[in-house]
Amino acid sequence: MEFRLAEGTRLDVGVTERVGKSRSFIQGLIEEGHILVNGAARKANYKVRAMDQITVVIPPPRELKVEAENIPLEVLYEDEDVLVVNKPQGMVVHPAPGAWTKTMVNALLYHCRNLSGINGVLRPGIVHRIDKDTSGLLVVAKNDLAHQGLAEQIKAHSMARRYLAIVHGVVFEPSGTVDAPVGRDPADRKKMAVVFQNAKEAVTHYEVLERFRDFTLLEARLETGRTHQIRVHMAYLKHPVLGDPLYGPRKNPFGLQGQMLHAQLLGFQHPRSGEYMEFSAPASGMFQKVLEEIRRDDLE
Repeated sequence: MEFRLAEGTRLDVGVTERVGKSRSFIQGLIEEGHILVNGAARKANYKVRAMDQITVVIPPPRELKVEAENIPLEVLYEDEDVLVVNKPQGMVVHPAPGAWTKTMVNALLYHCRNLSGINGVLRPGIVHRIDKDTSGLLVVAKNDLAHQGLAEQIKAHSMARRYLAIVHGVVFEPSGTVDAPVGRDPADRKKMAVVFQNAKEAVTHYEVLERFRDFTLLEARLETGRTHQIRVHMAYLKHPVLGDPLYGPRKNPFGLQGQMLHAQLLGFQHPRSGEYMEFSAPASGMFQKVLEEIRRDDLE
């Protein structure tokens, strides 16, 4: 279909209203190149100009099938029920519009084939998730018994989850707790925010590990697990996570495209044996590189 929109309209918003689909669906079409402006691809936040011709091609429904892909995985532990994986920064956890392949689920299906089916075809075995640009530990369920047991621990807030975060500014308090509800940002539905209507309880405990001239290294412990919780709570404290494209400054001195956040510790009771298990993975890759650069700059 082809049509025009009012000048100044954001592309994804205008097409959503005109076509009558969900905004996330339209954003997926934009990312996949099915929505063009004057024959050229544009980003979802493109502001429409006068006389722009919008072309929308809605492809036939995609078969809900996720292919196994031979992608290396760092597996810390595996048995008949669960496996613990150290996810690299930049890897999406499960398929979604704009990322149907090269996800952790594609890799898991190649690695072990059998995964719990409770979360459906697109998210087999996925009990909890971390953002694409957050690295670190995830536990995956290989059957429904394991999935139910792990999900109950998450609901009861008994699963231990600790993160390393490099944040902007100097955090002077040695430790603290952010108890502030998190929900959709009413001004931008792609973001979360501390809001007091249509929100869920969110509690993050933090401890300062190292202070620098312009940044602070924190350990954050999740009591609850809301979408973007640490990122939102740190921004709420005016100490956004370094590199965060949604909640931090537009520019950072390292040119980062993703947040410096790493899930370093994960602890849970094994869903079959009841034994408490705890795993840790040190930060590596870009996180470690940036941290070393910050330390070096402070010594100069």
